[in-house]
Amino acid sequence: MPKNFVEELRWRGMLQDIIPGTEELLEKEVVTGYVGFDPTADSLHVGSMIPILLLMHLQKAGHKPIALVGGATGMVGDPSGKSDERNLLDEETLNKNVAGVKAQLEQFLDFNCGENSAVLVNNYDWMKEWSFLEFIRDIGKHITVNYMSAKDSVKKRIETGISFTEFSYQLVQGYDFLHLHENMGCKLQMGGSDQWGNITTGTEIIRRKVQGDAYAFTCPLMTKADGGKFGKTESGTVWLDPNRTSPFQFYQFWINTTDADAGKYIRTFTFLDKETIEGLEAKHAEAPHERLLQKTLAEEITKMVHGQTGLDQAVKATSILFNKNATIQELLNEMSLNDLLSSMQGVVQANVSKEDVAKGIGIIDALSAKTGFLKSNGEARRELKGNAISVNREKVTEDYVITNDDLINDQVVLLSHGKKKNYVIIVQ
Repeated sequence: MPKNFVEELRWRGMLQDIIPGTEELLEKEVVTGYVGFDPTADSLHVGSMIPILLLMHLQKAGHKPIALVGGATGMVGDPSGKSDERNLLDEETLNKNVAGVKAQLEQFLDFNCGENSAVLVNNYDWMKEWSFLEFIRDIGKHITVNYMSAKDSVKKRIETGISFTEFSYQLVQGYDFLHLHENMGCKLQMGGSDQWGNITTGTEIIRRKVQGDAYAFTCPLMTKADGGKFGKTESGTVWLDPNRTSPFQFYQFWINTTDADAGKYIRTFTFLDKETIEGLEAKHAEAPHERLLQKTLAEEITKMVHGQTGLDQAVKATSILFNKNATIQELLNEMSLNDLLSSMQGVVQANVSKEDVAKGIGIIDALSAKTGFLKSNGEARRELKGNAISVNREKVTEDYVITNDDLINDQVVLLSHGKKKNYVIIVQ
């Protein structure tokens, strides 16, 4: 094997629970392993990058990855980490979500590399053949209610109420492992630490039904040092789909990582080696204001998810909004207006008429009445008095008037509110 897969995950902080014998198995043979993805939306999100990266590391270490999309389990609903019963999806929505998730997974794994080519499966393809009576007779009898009730994902919900549908989820997921074990020689299941109960149910079904050996490990759930929820911003979930979260927004999510989290994230979300990361950390410690760790992290993962073009757009838009060492016009020389606006998807925008700009728009109106960027004229005045507002990156006061002289490429004005909030006025 090119490298010790488990040891690689261990130094990256990506290993939590592991079944004894798993590491030894991975060192002596090519192992087929899988991760399941829940199609609750038509796009995966940044939290999904951790199981994706597990599969990528598995393949890079010479093993065979299976990405399972839960077309069947998506109809049931996983109680793990949930405090309430989840709304079930209709078949049309579920099929749309499965297609979206499949398309995204295909960009991360190699499906044409010989012995360890990745495989993509949908558990609906085998679950649809089962009748309810057959399933509870042939699979349900191997696992006791006591065993199922002892799982943390179930135990936490027993007191508040859990439906039989969600209670049975671990049986369906457990059968997935059995099916892949019998039909594709799969010996390993991986997932987040919240999945440990469901995963070990699968190993138990394999042991009891076919007397087979099955292995598993989990990765810690990603957290933020300040206790906030990872993968969430003020505008909501950070998605992998560029139509939901633009490359610029995606890049900004990572570049705004705190120093307390950057070291952990760069280990988990990039393939940079240990020596490189430790070198970056040492340089970052010497000049933390340059944010070298965050910039490297943002570049690596944005390129992984959105390609070089998406990264270039994000870096250019970031420079236009935040680089104080060059004029906006200099930065725009290599970028068309359309490219600018598309790269800034996610930056709040508003349209005003050419006539209004020709007459002149007072900065207070430009912030509130004509654009709705701020809630009121009073808020606009407070921010202006606090020296928090810039037009095209130049600080302005309450008496400032936006005119044709402020237009970039005859069509755009950039407003900044503090260090991180930006708005775009488009003149039509």
